[in-house]
Amino acid sequence: MFVCVYCSSSQRIDRKYADLAREVGTELARRGHGLVSGGAVVSCMGEVARAVRAGGGHTVGVIPRVLVDIEIADTDSDELIVAADMRERKGVMDARSDAFLVLPGGIGTLEELFEIWTSRVLGMHERPLVVLDPWGLYGPLRVLVDGMYEQGFLRPDAFDAIAWATTVEEALDLLERRVPHLRPTGEELGESSP
Repeated sequence: MFVCVYCSSSQRIDRKYADLAREVGTELARRGHGLVSGGAVVSCMGEVARAVRAGGGHTVGVIPRVLVDIEIADTDSDELIVAADMRERKGVMDARSDAFLVLPGGIGTLEELFEIWTSRVLGMHERPLVVLDPWGLYGPLRVLVDGMYEQGFLRPDAFDAIAWATTVEEALDLLERRVPHLRPTGEELGESSP
């Protein structure tokens, strides 16, 4: 499975967020998954990609041409795709991913979260979306979304399209359970064939 990880490129954030990204990358590789990322070496983006590669996993980085020098392109990626702009970047990341994991981040991360969440609610894809939020950064967002639901702006199925986790293990377990082709077969469960 290729997991798209949306996360921060900010270098002004607390070190715990970069440590979380590294833990995610290590666990993705340990479980045999590949990474699709924003293609930068800075901050959380760089940490998750380096950790996946250190564990033997495959990384796909997608970076817009305008950010190659600003975010410093991850030239160590197994595949580095330089996109024309942010819209193309998101489209390539979407097309290459089996699942989506959102880590703490800024407005770019929020934009990516909302686009994938919206397209899932609209039935444009069925791939799982999990937000990993160990320290409650997205708590106010959850309150806002609950309020939008209460005021009639959201359908109940909006909540079925997303899952929230507080640990790396919980987040990846949720992704794996929700990807149809990763569900165990009857033989893997010890059932005999008819």
